[in-house]
Amino acid sequence: MSTDANYRAAEKLLRRPVSPGELVVGNQIRPQWIEGTGRFWYKVATGTGTQFVLVDPAAGTREPLFDHGRLAVALAAAAGQPVDAEALPFGTIVLRADAVEFLAFDGYWRCGLDDYRCAPAEFTPPANPLDVPSPDGSVAVSRRGPNLWAVTGDREWPLTTDGEPHHQYGTSPESLGNGTLLRKFGIPYLPPAVAWSPDSTKILTHRTDERDVRQTALIESRPADGGAPALHTQRYAYAGDAAAPRAELVVLDVATGTVVHAQADPLFAPTASPVLGRSAWWADDGSAVWYLSQTRDRRTLSLHRLDPTTGEVATVLTETGDTRIEPNQWLYEPPIVRVLADEVLWYSQRDGWGHLYRYDLHIGALVDQVTRGPWAVRQILHVDKDARVVYFTAAGLVEADPYRRSVCRVGLDGAGFAVVTDDGLDHVVTMPADRAWFVDSASTVDTAPVTTVRDWAGRVLVELERADTGKLEALGWTPPERFRVKAADGVTDLYGVLYRPHGFDPDGRYPVVDSIYPGPQINRVDPCFDQGGTGLDAEPLAALGFAVLAVDGRGTPGRSKAFHDASYGRLSEAGSLDDHVAALRQLAETRPWLDLDRVGMLGHSGGGYAAVRAMLDHPEVYRVGVALSGPHEPRFFSLDFVEAYDGAGNPDAWARSSNVDIADRLTGKLLLVHGEMDDQVHPDHTMRLADRLVAAGKDFELLIVPGAEHLFIDCLAYVRTRCWDFLVRELMGARPPAYRPAPIVLDPDLLGDLFA
Repeated sequence: MSTDANYRAAEKLLRRPVSPGELVVGNQIRPQWIEGTGRFWYKVATGTGTQFVLVDPAAGTREPLFDHGRLAVALAAAAGQPVDAEALPFGTIVLRADAVEFLAFDGYWRCGLDDYRCAPAEFTPPANPLDVPSPDGSVAVSRRGPNLWAVTGDREWPLTTDGEPHHQYGTSPESLGNGTLLRKFGIPYLPPAVAWSPDSTKILTHRTDERDVRQTALIESRPADGGAPALHTQRYAYAGDAAAPRAELVVLDVATGTVVHAQADPLFAPTASPVLGRSAWWADDGSAVWYLSQTRDRRTLSLHRLDPTTGEVATVLTETGDTRIEPNQWLYEPPIVRVLADEVLWYSQRDGWGHLYRYDLHIGALVDQVTRGPWAVRQILHVDKDARVVYFTAAGLVEADPYRRSVCRVGLDGAGFAVVTDDGLDHVVTMPADRAWFVDSASTVDTAPVTTVRDWAGRVLVELERADTGKLEALGWTPPERFRVKAADGVTDLYGVLYRPHGFDPDGRYPVVDSIYPGPQINRVDPCFDQGGTGLDAEPLAALGFAVLAVDGRGTPGRSKAFHDASYGRLSEAGSLDDHVAALRQLAETRPWLDLDRVGMLGHSGGGYAAVRAMLDHPEVYRVGVALSGPHEPRFFSLDFVEAYDGAGNPDAWARSSNVDIADRLTGKLLLVHGEMDDQVHPDHTMRLADRLVAAGKDFELLIVPGAEHLFIDCLAYVRTRCWDFLVRELMGARPPAYRPAPIVLDPDLLGDLFA
């Protein structure tokens, strides 16, 4: 039974992904590189406040960025306010050569780092965050309607003049433009999708053509100004639509105003800018632009060279296949491709695993396979051109968990393969621009991270943080259990995590919630300690007294090509729901405290689709479901997602994937939740499903949240509390407690991640 105390603990755990450091001290490190020095600084939660730390990897030192005690005394004297050195009244600073500046006590302050004198300072507005500055800082690119402008301190001038609505420069397609979120935060538009040449003279961008793309609409019942309902239109291509967004690459010369158009067909770009998605980039010396193109059926991937002076395009190499040819199994991660002076490192799954192949850059011929084995390259980190060695992360080299990432190296000729971080942990890597070393966070799902700076031999130069989970454990949290079971085929190994309920009693019987995200573009379970956004629901549900399962079934990324291709043309299986059922039954054989007579599923977005599908396809197992923001009708959903994973030109598969068409199968208890202004998965998906359920005489609950977008950013606590209440009533058979969590205020430092 869930009590006020359970809900208070769940509330704190719900805040954890959006408030790093609140419950786990020393967990997430965000290096701030100090240009030209080889050093960086970061801030870290101490449990009582925030500490600012300076790191010099070359010297192997970690020390306070400034004297927190002296600064506190000086600020208190200047402001006439008490200041605690352990909890300074600011969380963000601007670091100058001889001072730090910050906002505190309703004013802007400057504190010298030599004499520690603090005084009110004239606030110097930062450069417009919606502009993109050149590498040398001399000029920035700004959006003005459908065109791009150059801006310096004393003048501005147009770089393009022929942009028009839905045929404009430097914009991403509207389907993932986050228009609702931008309006909520008062942001008029996103920064332009541009990439500066290394010498700061030219800009790579594209002209996005959505003139013929389907126009959809959302109605905002109560706009922010309180006026009449407002109509918001959006260009959004559905599966099978003839017209899809296209991106014509262009190079702009800032000084001369020359516009060079790529002499090639515009790129198929249904949801993402090729520049922001890093599938178009400058050569290191600025002599060329390299870019990838993919056919609409995703079965052909090519690398091209664009001459930025003439616009001439040459195709370097092409790969084709019977299913998707992907530059990366994870849709939102950069392509695993690196162009060198005379050769190309090319990612391919042609041998059944994701490996690097070396091609001759000039004739496009395959030279050799660089990596090989039953494991997959995850990311190219660094190429030492002199030593002719490539460093990369790979998954599948740790026997205990094939998802854990290891830092590896191998010669460009395929010789000398070695694992640099050979400790069996999962490694998440961050690097400075010069790749002189890397910041390494090593953890597992049940081992808190240790963050260090390492050289490319794997030696630790300086230890930064050891995460402390004491405050988390004080809430009743215990680490999730990593498990391995067999898939429904009885052969394939599956991996997941199981969260025990708070106050766990091995002699008890606990209802189970399957916290699902079915991919196929990302995983539900990461191999590291922090489960991130897709783990938003598991920990709070465990605090309420549920046993919580999370598993990656066949069809999700991270393993072999065959494992991922299990979803191709079979989105209707929602990441293999058969595998989820098999996992539940195997776990219950050795854990009798799992009550399989009381099983529910909760999921958001693709997980919302899966929650409904589970109840329709496996009603004997899933008796309760909560579906948030679910794309229940693929025929009216994103062309990019549906065609990539169910196949282009495959309406039979799209029909099989429709939850709406089989809604009359519902027998359990279902809660549907959708944001009125969801511009990623339009609310008509849930309304279409609700309409069919009504026609079939089915009992269900429906919550349409006014003004809410896909993530429920400004009403997250309210929406999740309603979900908790439903599960407590329907799975526990109990009345939810009276306690209501307070609204969640997003950490300002995380705002940029929403639009990354």
